[in-house]
Formats: sequence, structure tokens, C-alpha cells
Amino acid sequence: MKKFVLFCKDESGATAIEYGLLAGLVALGGIFGLQGAGESLSDFMMDTSAELDNAL
Repeated sequence: MKKFVLFCKDESGATAIEYGLLAGLVALGGIFGLQGAGESLSDFMMDTSAELDNAL
């Protein structure tokens, strides 16, 4: 029981875990942001392609 209490009070790895969680959140934000930008770019390219087809 004493070892468990000491383990719970030990904060030596807390900073690394916090940085890991923060990096994960930043990565998720980047993924979702790029996904939205990709869909917008795809729509733009499809519209441009349709306009070129109509022009020819």
C-alpha cells in the first residue's frame, strides 16, 4: 500500500504526459483543418473543370 501511495504522489513524468497530450491535440486540429481545406480545394477544382468543359 505504501508503494501505491508513493506512486500516486510521484509527478516526475507528468510534464512529458502533458506535452504528449498537447501535441496530440495540435495534430488533431491540423488534421481536421487540412481536411476542410482539402474539401474546399476539391470543390474549386471541380468547378474550374466544369467551366473549362463548357468553354470548349
